[in-house]
Amino acid sequence: MEKEMRGDEEEVAGKGEGEEMCFGRGFLEVSGAGGAVKEIASRVLFFARNFCKQPMPIVKCTSEGNEAYVASSSSKEHTSLSNILISDARIIYCTAPALGHNKESHPESSLRVPAITNALEKMELTPKFRHSDVVELKDFQPASIDDIARVHTRSYVAGLEKAMSKASEEGLIFIDESGPTYATKTTFQESLIAAGAGISLIDSVVAESKSSLNPPIGFALVRPPGHHAIPEGPMGFCVFGNIAVAARYAQEVHGLKRVFIIDFDVHHGNGTCDAFYDDPDIFFISTHQAGSYPGTGKIEQVGKGSGEGTTLNLPLPGGSGDNIMRAVFDEIIAPSAQRFKPDIILVSAGYDAHVLDPLAGLQFTTSTYYMLASNIKELAKVLCGGRCVFFLEGGYNLQSLSYSVADTFYALLGEPSIALQFDNPAALFEEPFTKAKEAIMKTKQIHSL
Repeated sequence: MEKEMRGDEEEVAGKGEGEEMCFGRGFLEVSGAGGAVKEIASRVLFFARNFCKQPMPIVKCTSEGNEAYVASSSSKEHTSLSNILISDARIIYCTAPALGHNKESHPESSLRVPAITNALEKMELTPKFRHSDVVELKDFQPASIDDIARVHTRSYVAGLEKAMSKASEEGLIFIDESGPTYATKTTFQESLIAAGAGISLIDSVVAESKSSLNPPIGFALVRPPGHHAIPEGPMGFCVFGNIAVAARYAQEVHGLKRVFIIDFDVHHGNGTCDAFYDDPDIFFISTHQAGSYPGTGKIEQVGKGSGEGTTLNLPLPGGSGDNIMRAVFDEIIAPSAQRFKPDIILVSAGYDAHVLDPLAGLQFTTSTYYMLASNIKELAKVLCGGRCVFFLEGGYNLQSLSYSVADTFYALLGEPSIALQFDNPAALFEEPFTKAKEAIMKTKQIHSL
């Protein structure tokens, strides 16, 4: 991109098919092979650590016969799932700041996530102030190699892990041909942590949706970002496709077959697009600035084979802002989701379409992101039982990034926007309504909306 830089003891048991995992007196049915049971069982301690309402000195995942369950050393009884999970949270989030993955003066730096968490603290949007309304998941597991390999080739994953030796010797290396994607000695592990955050949020949101009509919305405040990373390698600041990995996990582990992905980053999410281009069960929709990095995401790119029609790309003319994006949501995003009937909605939340962002030329404001978050939350409530997880992608002006994420939190909490404290309408120019209307009409025609 030139201006855009071009760019704690456990025992897991599970046998055979059709097994059930017991959480106390209730059962969470798990379809498929024993591997899926083991995968969920391996994350049981995560729930115990993060959602326990009473002390549990030792939590063990063990087995009796062909059942796996969670037991506490302080009780002979199984621990009920409802005692593990907090049911009244409205937002569940994870942070993975990847402080070791950093390059001086690079826009995708280790300052990004701390800037967001500092703003959340300043605006009293953290558990310290919001108690059970806002929950931060901590000590979540990194993604496994198998998790990553649902999307990326094993040769790429192995090669990146091997490259950490060189990064350790040299301090920093570049890992894609176009240059902007770098790696340090911690990049591989920190990228696994970022992807693991999304997986843990999928687990949490899905678990809550089984007992609540209003489950919390998840937000993975993580880096490196992921939507440019293609199955074969890194690209555009991105190492692993965090949202793509989470989508496949939701399908294969939780049986959420139909996944609707909304990408409102200013750049086309080419990696996510490539991963699911021929998949009829994952609908990928991207709004992005026309002509921006990486030059993909043409309006005519609609998927292929059995996946034809489940990719929707809408390049927006430079200068597009709040009014145009509202029209895009009402005329393109909402009807597409309503027709697709998803089981879960995932969001690539890039904040680099903000008018103050240095890497592009759209005119989104803080209120644009509030509108998007509020509308997506309602869409998920109506269409898929409220199951929805956001994933941080771009956003390189630390002030506009942190304020916009904070306003996203206000939207998800159902509270008024704070955009007027930050946005400056006088800095905006007239939006290109004619060009945007032409793009919207062409998209509606191609996709029969």
